Amino acid sequence: MTALLIRLAGPMQAWGASSRYSRRDTEQEPTKSGVLGLLAAAQGLRRTDELAHLASLKFGVRVDQPGSLLRDFQVARSLDGKKTFPLSYRYYLSDAVFVAGVEGESSLIEALSSALKNPTFPLYLGRRSCPPSFPLLLRTSDESLEESLRRFPWQAAEWYRAKQAPRVALRIALDGMDGVEGDMVKDVPVSFDPRHRRYEWRTVVDERMDVENPSSRIRGHDPMAALGGS
Repeated sequence: MTALLIRLAGPMQAWGASSRYSRRDTEQEPTKSGVLGLLAAAQGLRRTDELAHLASLKFGVRVDQPGSLLRDFQVARSLDGKKTFPLSYRYYLSDAVFVAGVEGESSLIEALSSALKNPTFPLYLGRRSCPPSFPLLLRTSDESLEESLRRFPWQAAEWYRAKQAPRVALRIALDGMDGVEGDMVKDVPVSFDPRHRRYEWRTVVDERMDVENPSSRIRGHDPMAALGGS
């Protein structure tokens, strides 16, 4: 097995799971269906094409910089002004940074790596209005996906690191193995066909990893100093 890591960073991201119509939510981190959709676009797959080779990949994501929630209120009318469309709310993650990865057979991972270097379709972070700030591909590795996520350096911006403690715990969300307890989410794409989208369930297991933060400007909590004492 081989693992592939990508960096998901940009001014805005949106990873919807189940929202439809006039309210489009975002999850707190990239979804498996969203990232597999990105990989499918890189490979040039159409929405009606077979996805089984991607759906079987193990998926995981590390939250390096969680970002903040942004709400966009949208009003739309037809060009001639005669028709008004429903008001809608769309939610985004602003200034977030994630390291996401998949694990699978080496030949498939190498094919995905090549596709990310020269994608067929434009790639975006959950919605077309969310382009990435950096090249997506970070590395491929013969390590497991979990080891790859734990070994790869922290990707948060310097301004964000300065506001964090000298030691930071990063959240990692991984596909759970059979029989392992975790959160159940309907997030494995079976078909992206707009006429009949279908998703299956997967188990998500949360873990933590600690990283040292030499950029921290926080030097301990001193309540007496905050009150003007020594």
